[in-house]
Amino acid sequence: MTITRHHSRLPCGSRELDLSRTHVMGILNITPDSFSDGGRYNRLDAALLHVEQMLSAGATLIDVGGESTRPGAALVSVQEEVDRVVPMVEAINARFDTVVSIDTSTPEVIRGAAGVGAGLINDIRALQRDGAMQVAVDTGLAVCLMHMQGEPQTMQQAPVYESVLDEVNNFLGRRVQACLDAGIERRRLVLDPGFGFGKSLQHNLELFAAMQQVRPLDLPLLVGVSRKSMIGQALGRPVDQRLSGGLALATLAVVKGARIIRVHDVAQTVDAVRMAEAVLAAAQN
Repeated sequence: MTITRHHSRLPCGSRELDLSRTHVMGILNITPDSFSDGGRYNRLDAALLHVEQMLSAGATLIDVGGESTRPGAALVSVQEEVDRVVPMVEAINARFDTVVSIDTSTPEVIRGAAGVGAGLINDIRALQRDGAMQVAVDTGLAVCLMHMQGEPQTMQQAPVYESVLDEVNNFLGRRVQACLDAGIERRRLVLDPGFGFGKSLQHNLELFAAMQQVRPLDLPLLVGVSRKSMIGQALGRPVDQRLSGGLALATLAVVKGARIIRVHDVAQTVDAVRMAEAVLAAAQN
C-alpha cells in the first residue's frame, strides 16, 4: 500500500520537480575519501562526464558532495569544501538542464552554490549548523532535512533508541517547525529518515519497514540507501556487490511512497523505479 504525500511540485531555485512520480538523484562525490567512489570524480572533466552519463540514464537531480559523511570521515575545512563544490555546481548548471542538489551543512557552501545555480540543500544536519538556517531562508532553495543521531565521526559506535520511528519523527517534526518559524515555506521541504546515520542494522530495517509512518506525512520523502552498510550487513556483501540489495530497497521505497531515491547506480535504479511505478499505476486503474 502506498502513502500519498501531498506536495505535487517542489520548487528548486529556477527549476521545479514534479513529484507525481519518483525521481532518481545521481550521486556525485567530489571527495578523496567517500566510502564507495572516493577520488574518482575529483577532476572536472571526469565529473562532468559522469554527470552526463547519469542524466542520460534517467537521473533528474545531481547531488554534489564535497565532504565525506561516511562513519569516521575526516572533517573538511570550510574553504576546501567551498572550493570543491561551488565551481562544480557552476559547471554542471552551465552545461546541463537539471536540478543540482548540494550535499552540505556549511552555510558558506550553501550561499556560494545558490549563487551559481543550485536548487536543493541536502543537509544531513537538518540546518542545525550555525548560520545554515538563515542562509536557507535567504537563498530560497528547497531543503531536505535528514535525521542523524550524533556526528559522522562517531555515529555508528553505539547507536541506541527506545523507538527509532518515534525518535526520527520527533526530530523531523521539530526541524520542520523550526524551518516554518524561520520563514521557509512548507512546500520547499523534503524529509530523509537518515538510513545508516547513527543507526544499527536492526534500526535501519525497522525504520524502512515503517516508512509510511514517517511524519509529517504531507512532506515528500528522500531515501538514500545506495551501497550502504545495511545492505552489506544483511546480505554479507562488500561495497562493490550491493547493487541487487539496493535495487530491492529502491523498489520497496517507491511502493512505500518515496519521491526521491538517491543512488550511485542510476541506470539500474531508474529501471527498477519505473517498473514499480508501472505496477502501481495498473493497480489504480
